[in-house]
Amino acid sequence: MGSLTKRFGQKLALNNVSLEIEEREMFGLFGPNGAGKTTLLRILTGQLEQDSGSASVMGIDVKKKPMDVKKLIGIVPEVESPPTYLTSYEYLYFVAKIRNIDDIDRKIGQWFDFFELHDSKNVICRDLSKGMRQKLMIASAFIHEPKLVFLDEPFINLDPIYQRKLREFLTEYIDGGGTAFLCSHILEIAEKLCDKAAIISEGKIVAEGSLKDLVREGGHLEDLFMRLVKKGG
Repeated sequence: MGSLTKRFGQKLALNNVSLEIEEREMFGLFGPNGAGKTTLLRILTGQLEQDSGSASVMGIDVKKKPMDVKKLIGIVPEVESPPTYLTSYEYLYFVAKIRNIDDIDRKIGQWFDFFELHDSKNVICRDLSKGMRQKLMIASAFIHEPKLVFLDEPFINLDPIYQRKLREFLTEYIDGGGTAFLCSHILEIAEKLCDKAAIISEGKIVAEGSLKDLVREGGHLEDLFMRLVKKGG
């Protein structure tokens, strides 16, 4: 992506943002609320058009062919939002049919096993806890085994047991050839996962590089984040 700019009225949400994510890496984007993380993610996933600049995902121009991008990727949105009128099973079945997945029941069963959702199979989504809905959104993002996923706060609403389980799964996913674009406020987890990262503040990238280089002076991602965001704000 190059020189992406996006305004909402008078607010400059993204200010000439340029990033490049390599295959088979976990890339983390971090910033305070309102910094532009979700706006950037929505542009890259074809949900929102930039005002200027270019964005290419897996070699596809997102603005010109958003549906082609959506077919190839997985998305975990910031807010868990499975349809309230469907059961857990019906929602994943619906996603699997749209994705033209073979052997649907086996794939759904794998994710029900992973997140221990079998007791919630026939519960409509509006009656599920936030954590259960989050698990469904994660399952729906990975059920078609995409090579690239965009994860906006995937650990939110998960208890420590499932945060760790998801972290281990994502490590295996990257080792198996996947690529992930991660936005998260849980910096301790992100620091363990990410190969490269960028910090965004007020729509601008204020730091970018490998995690090792960013924290090479013996600090932590949280320390760097606090320094740069405070300086940028």
